[in-house]
Amino acid sequence: MKTGFIGLGIMGRPMAKNLLKAGVELMVSDLNKEAVADVVAAGAEEGTYAQIGEACSVIFIMVPSGDITKSILFGENGVASTVKAGTVVCDMSSVTPVESKECFERLKEQGVGFVDAPVSGGEPGAVNGTLAIMAGGEEKDFEALTKYFDIMGSSALLIGGSGSGSVTKLANQIIVNNTIAVVSEAFVLAVKAGADPVKVYKAIRGGLAGSAVLDAKIPMIVERNFKPGGPIRINHKDIRNVVNTAHAIDVPIPYTAQLYEILQTLKIHGHMGDDHGGIVQYFEKLADVEVKKAD
Repeated sequence: MKTGFIGLGIMGRPMAKNLLKAGVELMVSDLNKEAVADVVAAGAEEGTYAQIGEACSVIFIMVPSGDITKSILFGENGVASTVKAGTVVCDMSSVTPVESKECFERLKEQGVGFVDAPVSGGEPGAVNGTLAIMAGGEEKDFEALTKYFDIMGSSALLIGGSGSGSVTKLANQIIVNNTIAVVSEAFVLAVKAGADPVKVYKAIRGGLAGSAVLDAKIPMIVERNFKPGGPIRINHKDIRNVVNTAHAIDVPIPYTAQLYEILQTLKIHGHMGDDHGGIVQYFEKLADVEVKKAD
């Protein structure tokens, strides 16, 4: 049987293409018909949600929110209307643990496996097939997906039961986005004090302040390159999920709550389409300075 892939955005399109390059027979769907045409030209077949449910033994979903995932699965003429027992559905979207568990339970009633497997690595990781994949679900379903994970990522780990992958992604997003904010604050301070940000970066990257975030974002920031690999729009949604989940289980998150207000400010000022390295623009506005290469 075929493999389904629903959601061909910034992340999903290159992930689907990597599966095609590895010889996986794909049936795909997306509301963006240009994206569908591009992946079909690379060797895929287009299908509706119901057709994918009927024809595919493994189905991947990569969309912006849990509400969209549930609509794809359980809406009128959705995947669940035709899916066969024994199929495994893998949601690689960033959603809440509650949403993942709901999908797991509803599909389990139909004899269908469900794994929540969000990713980290942004567009470069999706293009290069080096995503970090964090999964939650039953081991037999995870094992059925490992050959695909090996194509799309450099690591895949089953964290625990349903929702565990989504919890891990929330923790990942706390660390990544708060680190970008702290790096931004630090470099705004350095530039306002008269230091060259490129030299500051070179001086500190090999020490304890060095990180994958620092190496990924400062070269983009100093070039004023905010073309999205991970857009603020998606990270704003993820941090909202963090806040809502934390409040539901009585976990105070003071840093991340403040970060959410920073992202809200960037939303108001029209930066939702920028890469999340664009968080620096919030701090730049406060200090009336730009972190950029010297002329």
